[in-house]
Amino acid sequence: MTMATLSSAFLFIFSCFLACSISVSGRPTTFLEDFRITWSDSHIKQIDGGRAIQLILDQNSGCGFASKRQYLFGRVSMKIKLIPGDSAGTVTAFYMNSDTDTVRDELDFEFLGNRTGKPYTVQTNIYAHGKGDREQRVNLWFDPAADFHTYTIMWNHHHIVFYVDEVPIRVYKNNEAKNIPYPKFQPMGVYSTLWEADDWATRGGLEKIDWSKAPFLAYYKDFDIEGCPVPGPANCASNPRNWWEGTAYQALNAMEARRYRWVRMNHMIYDYCTDKSRYPVTPPECMAGI
Repeated sequence: MTMATLSSAFLFIFSCFLACSISVSGRPTTFLEDFRITWSDSHIKQIDGGRAIQLILDQNSGCGFASKRQYLFGRVSMKIKLIPGDSAGTVTAFYMNSDTDTVRDELDFEFLGNRTGKPYTVQTNIYAHGKGDREQRVNLWFDPAADFHTYTIMWNHHHIVFYVDEVPIRVYKNNEAKNIPYPKFQPMGVYSTLWEADDWATRGGLEKIDWSKAPFLAYYKDFDIEGCPVPGPANCASNPRNWWEGTAYQALNAMEARRYRWVRMNHMIYDYCTDKSRYPVTPPECMAGI
């Protein structure tokens, strides 16, 4: 191979690399590279050179942060260590939101604190085209305050999956063919907040926050966003070659399906789909399966 051929090959590979890096956003190296503090910067502390952060809730304030950009499809994950001990009345949230008011799309993880020794509950919710009220609650099968665990939202043209570590706990299929709304057109930012919500968070508001246990601390690290940034290349979100649109990610595999059924059989404590007091007629998306 001649030097001219080698040079041409190198330029081709380099140009392909640039195209991919421009189209798809990847893992940031530090918190401030991809995120900004949106609420009470005195209550968010950077650790380990910005590779991890501490969120603080006390009687003065909670706190929050958000991604600097919005994304349309992809995968977002964070490792979180939740508030230890008596965390009743607190909510630690990790979610995506289109920030479009009445027509918003939103994908929620909300971690509901509890009294010491009681299980943490994770509530998920999905808003599509402004319609929410799709809550499901799962009691976590481990102590999420003892160590970091990975919480992931996978969002592609086929389905939305919420993962705890490698275990899927929620699946929302794209059933637009059945006139069921699906978030597909609006990019969403990535958000997290820590706040007091003792009017509803623990046992429906019966358990109140114990401020003598403050400050309440949650920790985050390994921020990972892989998706199509907006603004960005117009054809990114519709590109079928994006890895998250691949065949392996269009439905749960056999192992994931077994884990999903295990969670629903053993750890689910509330599902709006079966709440006849709220929905006498089962919502159509509830009959879509996985």
